[in-house]
Amino acid sequence: MSKTKTSRNLSQNCKGIACDVCMDISEQAEARGVQTYIQRMNNRPIETCLFGTGGTCCRICSLGPCMIIESAPDTIGICGATADTVAARNFARMVAAGSSAHIDHALEVALGFMATARGETDFEIKDERALHTMAKMYDIEIEGRDKKDIALDVGEKSLAEFGRQEGSLYGLRRAPKKLQEMWERTGVAPRGIQREVVDTMHRTNMGNDQDYRNLIKQATRVALADGWGASMIATGLQDIMFKAPKPIRSTVNVGLGVLSEDKVNITLHGHDPLLVEAMAIVSQEPEIEAAAKKVGAAGVNMVGVCCSGVEGIMRHGIPVAGGLVQQEMVIASGAVEAMVVDIQCIMQSLPEVAKHYHTEVITTSDRAKIVGATHIQVNHHNTLAVAREIILRAVARFPKRGDVHLTENKEEVVVGFTFESVKNMLGGKFRASYKPLNDNIVNGRIRGVGVIVGCSSPRTKAGDDIVTVAKELIKNNVMVVATGCAATECGRAGLLRPEAAMKYAGDGLREVCEAIGMPPALHRGSCVDNSRMLVGCTELVEVGGLGDDFSQLPAAGCAPEWMSEKALAIGQYYVGSGLLVVFGRVFPTSGSKVVTDYLCNGIENDYGGKWAIEEDPIKMAHLMMEHIEKKRDALGINQEKQRVLYDMAMRRDLDKDEGSGIGDVGCAGS
Repeated sequence: MSKTKTSRNLSQNCKGIACDVCMDISEQAEARGVQTYIQRMNNRPIETCLFGTGGTCCRICSLGPCMIIESAPDTIGICGATADTVAARNFARMVAAGSSAHIDHALEVALGFMATARGETDFEIKDERALHTMAKMYDIEIEGRDKKDIALDVGEKSLAEFGRQEGSLYGLRRAPKKLQEMWERTGVAPRGIQREVVDTMHRTNMGNDQDYRNLIKQATRVALADGWGASMIATGLQDIMFKAPKPIRSTVNVGLGVLSEDKVNITLHGHDPLLVEAMAIVSQEPEIEAAAKKVGAAGVNMVGVCCSGVEGIMRHGIPVAGGLVQQEMVIASGAVEAMVVDIQCIMQSLPEVAKHYHTEVITTSDRAKIVGATHIQVNHHNTLAVAREIILRAVARFPKRGDVHLTENKEEVVVGFTFESVKNMLGGKFRASYKPLNDNIVNGRIRGVGVIVGCSSPRTKAGDDIVTVAKELIKNNVMVVATGCAATECGRAGLLRPEAAMKYAGDGLREVCEAIGMPPALHRGSCVDNSRMLVGCTELVEVGGLGDDFSQLPAAGCAPEWMSEKALAIGQYYVGSGLLVVFGRVFPTSGSKVVTDYLCNGIENDYGGKWAIEEDPIKMAHLMMEHIEKKRDALGINQEKQRVLYDMAMRRDLDKDEGSGIGDVGCAGS
């Protein structure tokens, strides 16, 4: 039997692992001696460690490692730590690690923003509306002031949030008042962004906090420091420097169809928006185009992977070649001259895969160096110069290209649905408002909102669970909002086009989508842009009709194929803000029934939100819908409306109202 056949049979034993196109590319790569994640997963002698999966392996001191079985009292840690303590401690550490990724990202953005405000970088203050939004959050005066002076104040306030030691973060003020009061009452309001990470790592050190409820409390506080602090800062400052995204048409691949056979292909992979912005600018320069033509190429084709792809597509329309699990396949296509990576979600195998092709893997951050890759350091002051150097290196490799394996398949998408752009679509430029959305949730055309986040995973047929959940929600009139690789998978499945409403949406959601011209699933941005959802939920509350707190909203979140600790951090700041979050496949506290029961039930009494675990994607969607219907019942909006005969006075009052229902939605272009 050939290697190709063996790979296909093994992958079928592992529940599919990849889409058919990626399987074909993997087989062709394997024939050249290349290993991708498909072969590595198939060759693993042990599928999972039950202690590690369930969170009851403790290795934070040299007394252990201690592997604890909850039902066996004599397997407690040498220090006496129980399964409950160890599971809660490991959970808190994972949340802190995930938060740290967003926090460090945001800190770099803040430092770059300050340098930009001082005129020391190649970037500028592009979006004054976004600048004024941040200034108002910080109580900074804007009337009659130059934008550079406002930007300097915003930058200083933003940087101060990371080192703050007392009080609470400014970002918390953007939440509904009732939610702010709950955070103060329960003691989870973050005091400072970085302080909460240090606190978490200290209290989870050997011999410190051993009360699982208290450990989860601190996990909530550090997660809130991420969502309402660091991620909100990163998104806000990026919008100011690079302009807040607006709906834009582009393409994502359904089999690497966005790569070009006759152009220099450069893929941007990671999460750093500064590098994406610089590469997008430089790739359009006449000198670059001339250099490409000199080596026989038709030009330069920029393509995104993972969240760098999400940043590129929503601001510049740069097509996306895939998410986390497709990154090796992009190189194995044989069509990529350079894969440029920065931070987060980058597989160490990329240089090994690239050895078999002409591709150069280039790292750009000292936080994410890889043995075998070329390192070219990027900082705030040299971004455009480094971007030119990288692109010219890629151009020089074009003549070395060999056979390529591409398909014609690609899917059109509409992306860039920020909080502001959705308001404009709903109410028009001069009456921008979430009121039409609230009205259509109240009247039942839209049952509620389902948020889908997280990576795609080879533990299932990558992307299938995400798409299955999205389609089931849409079919049942739940509007979907997605970020990161989950959003890319929705795009690959054709759900990010307005036309998708006709094919997949229930009658009510379809009616709204057709009136506005929007897709039934909205692409909201990268993983730090989950903070946009927090702002959106606040708007739903403030517009009225859906309660006065997140915990009353007919909304739920999920991560069907989660992989990263970042997903745990995002989930915990949603839970700590009052929302239901459902995770698929596994949960990192399953080794402790006590801690898992608290996270899935008891925590709701403290913060209004809770976790749920469901592996089956259809059941996951229905669990979310049951939660949404429960919230609708509590709000009283599921009650059948009594027929009212209007007299003339009532009709005049109706005319004075701003309007509601689908008629108001239809005025989006005004």
